[in-house]
Amino acid sequence: MNHHSLGLEKRDRVNNAFGGGLPAGSLVLVEGETGAGKSVLASRVAYGLCEEGTTVGLVSTEQSVGEYVSQMHSLSYGVVDHLLDDRLRYFRAQVDSDQRLVDRFLRPSPLWDRRAVVADGFGALCRNDPELGPVLGTEDADLAMERVTARLEAALAANTLVVLTVDPTTVGDRALGPLRSAADVFLDLQSEVVGQSVQRTAIVRRFAGMKDPVDDTISFSVQQGRGLVIESRTVA
Repeated sequence: MNHHSLGLEKRDRVNNAFGGGLPAGSLVLVEGETGAGKSVLASRVAYGLCEEGTTVGLVSTEQSVGEYVSQMHSLSYGVVDHLLDDRLRYFRAQVDSDQRLVDRFLRPSPLWDRRAVVADGFGALCRNDPELGPVLGTEDADLAMERVTARLEAALAANTLVVLTVDPTTVGDRALGPLRSAADVFLDLQSEVVGQSVQRTAIVRRFAGMKDPVDDTISFSVQQGRGLVIESRTVA
């Protein structure tokens, strides 16, 4: 099995904590509520992949490309060269539109000409989709999400790494069930305010096809000028 290194070996311990990289052709679900660190983890993954030469398509529901570049710069993740050299393709998803957002995300496009695709705010895409959104709070939510995950199968079969970040409060447990079941890698992010700092933890619920042993609990912080920093390790 091929693995995509998360790079930056001399700078942080992220790649080591995640067992030397993410398996090609895997579906990675990063779940957590607001402030848990989903976006910064997705950004670190995308940047590290680009640094290792993996082409990445990144969809964000929150930031314009200018805002994204500025934020990444503040974390010392310089993405300008990756954008200019087409290692990274950035797409802004307008969730306040009436477009079928999930269908637009899943249909063939230059986004999927990449070896890795990251959707930061996939839950928001689902919640604001005019067709899928109204179904999420009903008994049919799981069936609707099963149809969504089924449309990812072709990309996964082609060895595309797919990373989705989801706030569980935006879609509900019933809809999350099929995503959790389909995920090869399932990371549950949690955060806690301690004094004046925020402690963030990634609990590894599942990690299929690991290259090396993967930490079962990964504590991390987000620091200006340094980015994501691994704080402690508990190896399974």
